[in-house]
Amino acid sequence: MTNFLLALQFLTVIPVKTRNINAKKNAQAMIFFPLVGLILALILSVVNKLLLMMSFPSLSIVMILIVLLVFLTGGLHLDGLADTADAFLSRKDKDEMLKIMRDSHIGVMGVLSTISIILLKIALIFSISHPLRYISLVLMCVLSRWSLVLAMFLFPYAREEGKAKIFIQNINFKIFSLATIITLICAIAVWQLKGLLISLVAVVSTYIIGRFINKKIDGITGDILGAINEIMEVVVLFSICIFERIHL
Repeated sequence: MTNFLLALQFLTVIPVKTRNINAKKNAQAMIFFPLVGLILALILSVVNKLLLMMSFPSLSIVMILIVLLVFLTGGLHLDGLADTADAFLSRKDKDEMLKIMRDSHIGVMGVLSTISIILLKIALIFSISHPLRYISLVLMCVLSRWSLVLAMFLFPYAREEGKAKIFIQNINFKIFSLATIITLICAIAVWQLKGLLISLVAVVSTYIIGRFINKKIDGITGDILGAINEIMEVVVLFSICIFERIHL
């Protein structure tokens, strides 16, 4: 139970209290990252249902859902996306990019990337039919959080010190496997074979992004993990839109 609460504490602003925290428990919390995504999706689904019952326009509902998701996560992943965009679009060397990601000030590219990713999510969810909206929320939230575990399992940490280091140093095959099993159960349960196919898309996309970043700065950072989460939410939604339109 402590590990689950730690995962909830790391990935959301939901007020939970944990104690006796150590490196091993921090690492084991990664097992429950997909479940935290599922909880976020359930909250969004309930809000979506309530707003539909009150006859809110579809576009308004989608915008409210995305804003709510930002608040529930404390903007954690968006902050990472902004810092990553500022760094990688600066055309600097490795050391300079790492320094930019540590800078608390947001640059133009960070602002543009944040706006762009929010608009893309709104547009994509709005494009998905109502019967699939609940499925899309689950897959979006679960697979994006699992992609963090995958990235930390596959790639080293790029800094000597940092918040994400404790996760990456202590992750092992057991933690990764359990998180993957939870993810696949969720994906297959909500969309059967299509859920599995979307999961494969998430695997390939996370690997490609991680490889690209690893070549640039010899590893990943906490900010990059935030960026991966945001990008994977869009990738999953975009994949669902395609699957729906080609009747897969």
